[in-house]
Amino acid sequence: MAAQRGRPRGFDIEAALDQAVEVFWKNGFQATSLQALTSAMGLNKPSLYAAFGDKETLYLRALERYAAHHVAGHAAILAEEPDGYRAVEGFLRSLATMLTDASLPGGCFIVTGSADCGGAATPEKVDAALRAALQNSEAILRERLLLAQRDGQLSAQASVDVLATLFSSIVGGLAVQAKSGASQDRLYQVIEAVMTVWPRDTAG
Repeated sequence: MAAQRGRPRGFDIEAALDQAVEVFWKNGFQATSLQALTSAMGLNKPSLYAAFGDKETLYLRALERYAAHHVAGHAAILAEEPDGYRAVEGFLRSLATMLTDASLPGGCFIVTGSADCGGAATPEKVDAALRAALQNSEAILRERLLLAQRDGQLSAQASVDVLATLFSSIVGGLAVQAKSGASQDRLYQVIEAVMTVWPRDTAG
């Protein structure tokens, strides 16, 4: 019973977790204080620990929730669009729309968090989870590019590995630009420019 002390009546754990996502999305792991979390979540420290464990555990849960609620839909575009070029372009444009959505914290939770990777103050599990999330983005792009190549939509001579790294790097760049205030239209222009690198086999 002591562990529950201080928890507000009618406590909504999902709503509180959404608030934690927003705080970590804005600031990353290291720059987020427990005071900022408790204030945003409407909990005191004992209640936060009772419901979510420590800051590290809460961050990992927030990262999982971000992936499920804000990333999965973009990845679905890669799987559902039959044309490889339009799939990658649609994926990037969908991300750009989210990154610049005024109702969201701005930028990308994963990219903002990755600034902490390798830091001595970043727990090993947080570091590993962020690196895995970044690698997953590149992996799903690589898989879609390989499919496009097999279908003849991408030049057989193209390096799928290089293109996957390029497009995943663009995702990071778009996130940084959005965090700095770039508009959706501006990010769309960047995507239009980067898609010109898409190599196709020449006819004949």
